[in-house]
Amino acid sequence: MENIVITGANRGIGLALVEAYAADSNRIYAFCRSPNEATELGRLAATSGGRITLHQVDMADGASIDEAATILSDAPVHVLLNVAGIIGGKTDSIEGAAFTEDDFNDWRRAFEVMTIGPFRLVQALLPNLLAAKGKVMTVSSQAAASTWPHGAMYAYGATKAAVNRIMLSLAIDLKDRGVCVASIHPGHVKTDMGGPNGEITPQQSAEGIKSTVENLTSDNTGSFFKWNSELHPW
Repeated sequence: MENIVITGANRGIGLALVEAYAADSNRIYAFCRSPNEATELGRLAATSGGRITLHQVDMADGASIDEAATILSDAPVHVLLNVAGIIGGKTDSIEGAAFTEDDFNDWRRAFEVMTIGPFRLVQALLPNLLAAKGKVMTVSSQAAASTWPHGAMYAYGATKAAVNRIMLSLAIDLKDRGVCVASIHPGHVKTDMGGPNGEITPQQSAEGIKSTVENLTSDNTGSFFKWNSELHPW
């Protein structure tokens, strides 16, 4: 049994990852912003015999992230999955309606949640990761890649590109200490964020991510993967 930490665990890919890791009888610390509203996650936890516990974290709040580390105490963390994400405001082309200060405030929150937050969580849980020689996988997006042939998605793409670089830096710095770090494009998934025209289900994405984590080693640490374990150019 391994200790698994998952953020954004209340819906979509995060919830599917909880289910996938629970199927292997792991101990899961499931974090989300509003646990009281996480009905399905709560049901899973209630029937897990204590193997799944729900906890609150706001990835834009440093104090909340520090509290998450307190919850883990000295428990070794074998896998940390940074899943929590938001769109980050308007996704329109610059040729549409002008971006407002409210839109830019959404950008700032997006960077807090999806770029700074994952780094802060790794930092807060570093002793736990070192104790287990654990693995970190951050859910990114194909929109992060310079090879993605589309415009718009300004804030979202920028936050994901930035977090990819941060995860690469962490992979370099932690490789000799036994911790592997990577990023992954989860696929075009049928979720609230991905929309109804997604190509795969959250369950398919989760199983792909889980398999990729299992095969993450010091040889491929720092990589940007696709959900099916192929390398994603970026």
